[in-house]
Amino acid sequence: MSRPEHISPPQVRSPAIRTAHRPPAFFYDEKEAAKYNSSSRIVKVQEELSNRAIELLNLPEDKEAFILDVGCGSVALEEHGHAWVGVDISKDMLDIASERDSSGDVFLQDMGGGLPFRPGVFDGCISISAIQWLCYSDKKEHTARKRLTRFFTSLYTCLKRGSRAVLQLYPETPEQMEEISGTAMRCGFSGGLVIDFPNSAKAKKFYLCLFAGYDAQQQVPQGLGVGATAGQISYEGRAKNQRVSDKERYRKQGKKVKSDSKFTGRKRAGKF
Repeated sequence: MSRPEHISPPQVRSPAIRTAHRPPAFFYDEKEAAKYNSSSRIVKVQEELSNRAIELLNLPEDKEAFILDVGCGSVALEEHGHAWVGVDISKDMLDIASERDSSGDVFLQDMGGGLPFRPGVFDGCISISAIQWLCYSDKKEHTARKRLTRFFTSLYTCLKRGSRAVLQLYPETPEQMEEISGTAMRCGFSGGLVIDFPNSAKAKKFYLCLFAGYDAQQQVPQGLGVGATAGQISYEGRAKNQRVSDKERYRKQGKKVKSDSKFTGRKRAGKF
C-alpha cells in the first residue's frame, strides 16, 4: 500500500514535476477529512493515539492545561478537561474539528512555515500522524531540514520551559526518524523516542517525547509492551481471547458452535 505522502495530486502530475509528493493540504481533502467523522476504525485509532500522547505529556491531574494540537484530529484533549488550540494545513480537516462542537480554536497554518504563537504560552503540545509530512516537498523552495527547523524552533519558543511535546508519527525510514529527532535536539529540545510494542509489526507506534529545556528529573517514559523479560510483549491469554472472539462471531453468523469451557483456547498436550 502506498504511503499518502507519495501520492501526487492531479495538478502536479506532469513530467516536469513527477517527483513531487502530495502535500497534506491536497491529500486531506473533503473526502478524506470526512472519514475522521464517519469511519469508526479511524475514530478509534485517533482516540487511542491521542489518549496515549496525553498520557505521555504527564500533565498535573488537578489543573487545566493549555495545549497545542498540531494536525487537528481528536477531541481527546477536551475530554481530559484541557483547553486547546489546533493548527492544520488542511481547511477540510479544520472544518471537521469545528463541527465537533468543541471549545478549542483552530487555525489554518502550515507547520513547516513555523507556529505563530507568543513565547511560553502553551503547557504542552501533542501531534498525531502529522510530523512526517515535513520530510516531503511539493515546492522547489521546500527542503525537509529547513521546514523541520522552522517548526521545532517555533514550537520550542511557544512552549513553557519544562513542558513537553509528544509527537506521534510514522517515519518511513530510520534515517528519516533520525533527521526529525536530530533537528529537534538542535533546536533546544531534550528527550527521546518512545516506541510502544516494538516487537509487533501492527501495534508498533512511535512517539517523539520532547522536553522544552533540560531538566535532570525529566526521564523519557518507557514504551508499552516493554517488560522486564528482554523487552518481549506478553502474549498470555491472547490465544484464548482470540478463540472466544472467533466463536462469538461465528454464532452471530448463525453457525453451529460448541459451547465455551475451561479448555477453550488451551494448547493440546504433546503426544507420547
